[in-house]
Amino acid sequence: MKTRSMARTRSTAALAVVLLAGCTQAEETPEAAPDAVEPNQASNPVTREPLPGERRFASLVQLTFEGENAEAYFSGDGQRLIFQRRHQGEYECDQIFTIGVEGGAPTLVSTGLGRTTCSYYFPNGERILYSSTHLHGDACPPPPDFSRGYVWALYDFDIFTARPDGSDVQVLYQTDSYDAEATISRDGSRIVFTSNSGGDLDIYSMNPDGSDVRQLTDAPGYDGGPFFSPDGSKIVYRARYPEDPEELADYQRLLAQNLVRPGVLDIYVMDADGSNQVRLTDNDAANFAPYFHPSGEKVIFASNLNDASGRNFDLFMVNLDGTGLEQVTFGDDFESFPMFTPDGKHLVFASNRHGSHEGNTNLFLAEWIDDLP
Repeated sequence: MKTRSMARTRSTAALAVVLLAGCTQAEETPEAAPDAVEPNQASNPVTREPLPGERRFASLVQLTFEGENAEAYFSGDGQRLIFQRRHQGEYECDQIFTIGVEGGAPTLVSTGLGRTTCSYYFPNGERILYSSTHLHGDACPPPPDFSRGYVWALYDFDIFTARPDGSDVQVLYQTDSYDAEATISRDGSRIVFTSNSGGDLDIYSMNPDGSDVRQLTDAPGYDGGPFFSPDGSKIVYRARYPEDPEELADYQRLLAQNLVRPGVLDIYVMDADGSNQVRLTDNDAANFAPYFHPSGEKVIFASNLNDASGRNFDLFMVNLDGTGLEQVTFGDDFESFPMFTPDGKHLVFASNRHGSHEGNTNLFLAEWIDDLP
């Protein structure tokens, strides 16, 4: 059974960052920063020094430099990354791009229409997976009405597959609801995703061809961001379950308007069939973007648990029983969306460090030290 805890309110500024956890991007503000990147560095990787305390990083390379680049996930051979990006002068909404681990100019692989999110490679490298609104219109869907407070819009995303170059786009899963946050088990046998097609934001799984759809969670509240363990036996995800009648009523009222109010989130793990759900965090913070350590015995995730203002997010690791919490990054702003290469030797994550303007989010590749002295 899922457990619940009381949570304190986080600031609006914190929630603006948590928006990134929902597979969307915050508004871009082209404000110059002191360490702005020179134009000739726009597609060439730059070596960066890990910050004090980042003992897990033997080396660190910045792969992107302008716009908002986030949610980068490795191909099965660990040689390419697929991610969502928005940059002024390119597309109004997030689109899906790929880039090699050696850097270079990002390549568009989505349609360039509507809003896209949550991309992933099939393990055999023959297809890619992402969600998009383009079947419902070419235009970028409008932002939500913040007169209700800070809310996140549940756009009418459908799940698509395509060839790695973006051609041969096919609908994989489509309902009249939010269908997104899809990822694939390492053996390619199952896809896991989030949908509110059943009236709540729950986690589902299906075959790679879209058949045999199964609902895995059913408690009232938001379940999302699921990833399989390396052996495919477990799923890690983020969740928030309303703790009192007032919070539940607010959640359900917004959900009926295709909105959700992000805030405190916790990390959970369950078996691949949805059983044996275990809560890993209980710290009144925004914990999200979980991913399994290559051993399958730990989870790495993003959290603002060490910042009372709620603005600063770092990466943390925790054991599957909730013990052994370890801070991995020590930035002053935002670090999230970690993923290990299949061999466990490198970690990619998104960060605001070395940003050229406020809100500039980029991809960083770290050489990972697993056995610390």
